[in-house]
Amino acid sequence: MIRVAVAADAAVVRAGLAALVAASPDLTVVGHPVSLAELPQLLEELQPEVVLVDLEDDADDAVLDWLPGLVPSPIEGEGVPAVSLVILTEETAGSWMAEVLRSGVRALLPRTATAGEITAAITAAAGALVAIHPDLLGAMLCALPGQPRPPTEAPEQPLTPREVEVLSMLAEGLGNKTIARRLQISEHTVKFHIGSIFGKLEATSRTEAVTLGVRRGLIML
Repeated sequence: MIRVAVAADAAVVRAGLAALVAASPDLTVVGHPVSLAELPQLLEELQPEVVLVDLEDDADDAVLDWLPGLVPSPIEGEGVPAVSLVILTEETAGSWMAEVLRSGVRALLPRTATAGEITAAITAAAGALVAIHPDLLGAMLCALPGQPRPPTEAPEQPLTPREVEVLSMLAEGLGNKTIARRLQISEHTVKFHIGSIFGKLEATSRTEAVTLGVRRGLIML
């Protein structure tokens, strides 16, 4: 039996995920489902093999920052970390997804993933495999350095007016907080727009996105 801890901020989501895990004959829930804030303190006590984490679309940016560091780096000669993280997320910024995978997170799935997809990801993570849902894979690959890309042509998916606004502000050198304040949206939503821009323009950095936007006449400097 694979020992699984469940973490989510919404009580109804915690209950649902715990029931989903408990319904699988190969998985067992350890302890009680906890909030994200409680997870770091209770992780040692629970001693799970896999932690299933739900990230809401308005998850605090601080959570996005410390979550990858929750998984200890493998000790030399001991193989993979003792705890594997499976994340359900609406975060689509390829750079963030690539970073969490490099840090030791084992699986990334959208929050709309099916029960079968979630249990399969947990099983894979427990076996030291990496699982990435197809819906998230494209944006993540675009963020990896050194990935060959076709010559820059007009984007297949045009940027939305809001994405053009965000791209223009990136060209001004503005940070996420300033952009969020100007547009009166959350920083997480800004990150979502930036991830979408990167995917549509096949860019791997803000500078590259701005350069491609200028070349394609989307924005002016």
